[in-house]
Amino acid sequence: MSIFDEPKIDCHNHLFDPVAYPYHPDAPYAPSGQEVATLTQWEEVMAAYGVCNALLVGPNSGYHTDNRCLLAALAAGQGRFKGIAVVDNAISLDALAALQAQGVVGVAFNPALYGLQTMDGAEARLAKLAELGMFAQIQVCDDQLLELHGLLERSPVRLLIDHCGRPNAAAGVGQPGFQALLKLARSGRASVKLSGMQKFAAADALHAQSHAYVQALIEAFGPHACVWGSDWPFIRQSSRIDYGPLLKLAERLMPDPQLRREIMWDTPRRLFGFT
Repeated sequence: MSIFDEPKIDCHNHLFDPVAYPYHPDAPYAPSGQEVATLTQWEEVMAAYGVCNALLVGPNSGYHTDNRCLLAALAAGQGRFKGIAVVDNAISLDALAALQAQGVVGVAFNPALYGLQTMDGAEARLAKLAELGMFAQIQVCDDQLLELHGLLERSPVRLLIDHCGRPNAAAGVGQPGFQALLKLARSGRASVKLSGMQKFAAADALHAQSHAYVQALIEAFGPHACVWGSDWPFIRQSSRIDYGPLLKLAERLMPDPQLRREIMWDTPRRLFGFT
């Protein structure tokens, strides 16, 4: 049985439907053309590749803090989808609980896009998420995690780190930011997405340049704290990315079928509450 036949949950993907849900005026980027990705199109991709469930990530691009497109998809999915929302800094506990009741399991923080200043005053949001048992999904790049390590260690919130921490592919696993990510595994509250290799590795060397990082993460976090994601529909990419080759990349990075089942099925079901 190949990876295409195995049960899978994709834990990082986005929807962009500007006809039904116009973009937020403050969004940093407006996906267009082949980047537009409706729920119907996403369900067709899932069916083609044997993806059973998905963790839909509310994007900063396009929608910023407008979660209507995300929430509509969660409602339409009737439990097939869970969500990560983008919210205002001052969101109340009650508003977070209302999102949680609709299938949102966490909130996205994106220093990789907005800089470390986006985490100023984040303690209050992290505390609210911790109170509700929700995730703080954090996307960093290079050595940004060094600056955040103390904050994340102090907070009791459940952590979900995007895209292997987006290391500098040329700097090796010993680079300080990636080592800070490996240390987070000791907290017992952190999980990591084995996703976004195309964000830090060259398109023609995805396996060669990501292999060492993926293996180090699996060893440090264990398969019980690793999940997989595609980052579909691959916005702002400098070269072509396709879903099928990314699945074959996952198969090469995780050649053991039992390991793949745990990371791509068992762990996300447990972490995010898929039935």
